[in-house]
Parts: sequence; structure tokens; C-alpha cells
Amino acid sequence: MDGLRVGRSLRAIRIQLRLRQVDVAERAHVSRSFVSKVELGLIRTSDLDRLERICRVLGAELDVRIRWRGEGLDRLLDEAHAILVDRSVGELRALGWEVAVEVTFSHFGDRGSIDIFGWHPATASILIVEVKSVIPDSQGTLMPLDRKTRLGLTIGRERSLEGKTVSKLLVVGDRTVNRRRVGRLASMFEAALPARGHAVRRWLKAPTGTLAGMLFLSDSPPGGVRRGGAGRLRVNPARRGPPRVG
Repeated sequence: MDGLRVGRSLRAIRIQLRLRQVDVAERAHVSRSFVSKVELGLIRTSDLDRLERICRVLGAELDVRIRWRGEGLDRLLDEAHAILVDRSVGELRALGWEVAVEVTFSHFGDRGSIDIFGWHPATASILIVEVKSVIPDSQGTLMPLDRKTRLGLTIGRERSLEGKTVSKLLVVGDRTVNRRRVGRLASMFEAALPARGHAVRRWLKAPTGTLAGMLFLSDSPPGGVRRGGAGRLRVNPARRGPPRVG
């Protein structure tokens, strides 16, 4: 059972229905802490745990899925990714970056798609942005980003851009489960993406040299039920008006 996907799916449905965890708990006659545990991907009942161990011994995989309104759940899960991309693009453009989304590439067998390709004309800086609403594992997150970064100059030339440097940024949905996963593998993520917080903000405003960094951004839909403590990148905190997340 993919507990993380189950929790992510139920959380997405709850937010779409504009319910709080306590609302779900009261209607389901369970505790709010249990709902929270499920959404964090930490749920393990004894029967399912034992069944999964049997499956592993047999070389099988236990597949527990959440279905909701046909393809509605898939659209909800994609929405979190789309929100992160939209907020990242808006912030970069506000800082003078030219951006393109879903940039595909094919170079000597290397094929793929870049979530956000950033170009800073004043410094000829290229920025490869990978967006993850959830981190499935470190290898599956860091290795593709490294591969795309190595091809950055080539991809830039294919777009008639002569870049001087290529940097990388991982944008992650600001959820407790993601922060815990990064925390458990802190040394690995810090080695690969050492820049965080203010260091990333300063670099995005005035790119100098290269960046290897990570940002946590809220992927909650505007006007929806929001968690407290969502990370926000404010380049100008004193600015008034609608908040910009980045």
C-alpha cells in the first residue's frame, strides 16, 4: 500500500470539498489526529501491514487505491503541481526572468520535460526548475534534476539562448510529510541543494554564479482550506496588496 499516495489523495479531496480535518473526523467518528496521520501517509493497520509483508515475500505488490468521481482525483492531484508551477512562474517573471513551462528535450537518448526553464537576460543565467507537490524518494527527485541541469546549456542553445551558467532549483509542496522526508535525508539534500530560504531569494533577485537550491511553497488552492504555516517566499515583505508566493 502506498500510504503517501492514499494520504495525499484524501487530503486533496478534503480540500476540494472545503472541509477541515476536524470536520472529516467528526463525520467519520474518528479523531482529528487519526485523520492527520492518514493524510501524512503514516497510516498502518495491523492487517494491512501483515498482508503487505506477505506480498513482499511473494514478490507481489499490495495496491490500495482511492477512487473519487471517475477521473476527478487525478485532476485534483495534478492541481497541486499546477498551483506550484503557476506560483513559481509568477515569482520568477516578477523578478525579471523569462520563463517557459513544460520544455521538452531529446538529446542523444536523453529525453524528458523541464517543468520550468528560466532565462535571466541581464546575466545570461539559465535556471532549471523541478516542481514536486510530493517527494516520492530522493533518487527519483535529485537524479532527473541533475540530468536536466547538465543539458541546460544545450537546451538553451536550441532555444537561441547562449547561457553562461546553469543553475537548478527544486520547488516542493510545503507539507509536513515532505519536510519530514527531506529532514530524514538531510545530508543528501543539503549536499545536492545547499541553498535555502534567504540565499535563494537573494540569488533570484540578482543571479551571480550558480545556484543549487530548494524552496517549499504552498500548493493549497486560492480561497480553499489552507494549513497553517505554509512556506512563502516574499521578495519584498513590505509590499501591500495580494500576497505573492515564491
